[in-house]
Amino acid sequence: MLDENLKRAMLNIARIAIKEEFLGHKELTDDVKKRLIAMFPKLAQPGAVFVTINERSSLRGCIGSLVAYRPLIDDLIENAKAAAFGDPRFPPLSPEEFDAITIEISLLSEPKPLTYTDIEDLRKKIRPLVDGVVLKLDGRQATFLPQVWEELRDFDQFFAHLCMKAGLPANCLEYHPEIFTYQVEKFSEEDFKE
Repeated sequence: MLDENLKRAMLNIARIAIKEEFLGHKELTDDVKKRLIAMFPKLAQPGAVFVTINERSSLRGCIGSLVAYRPLIDDLIENAKAAAFGDPRFPPLSPEEFDAITIEISLLSEPKPLTYTDIEDLRKKIRPLVDGVVLKLDGRQATFLPQVWEELRDFDQFFAHLCMKAGLPANCLEYHPEIFTYQVEKFSEEDFKE
């Protein structure tokens, strides 16, 4: 579990990473990153995060890493920028939108393969609202964070949308894709509003 101060710091880092693109100069210099790591050593450890940007409670961008392969601080900075400016579903964030957005961070556990025999067995093993899911088939893959269950509560609907996100037919579970599950520690700027 992350402590409250680290969560606040991570949300600030994500916001500054986006803002510095509009400012045209780096705020998160190597010196600043060193000071942050001295205060929060966890930022130097490998970490995988998804950064979700919402504007008036509608999705505005979401990009992340499934596997920890770089220091948490770098993963956070790069994914915050990618969510704001590189999500192919949305135009790049504009300076005018910046004050209207809310940032949410999901820190991922390591995805673990889920062994299942058929769709009914998978239905019994998947935990809605707890498990994030990675689906892989024929060289394609997609993931949904656990919070997607809040919108797609039905198992069949959830997996149909996940299959389509991977560029596969909605019934792709019939072809027995590889399934991995992970959990997240999720927190948002909303959690810290006074």
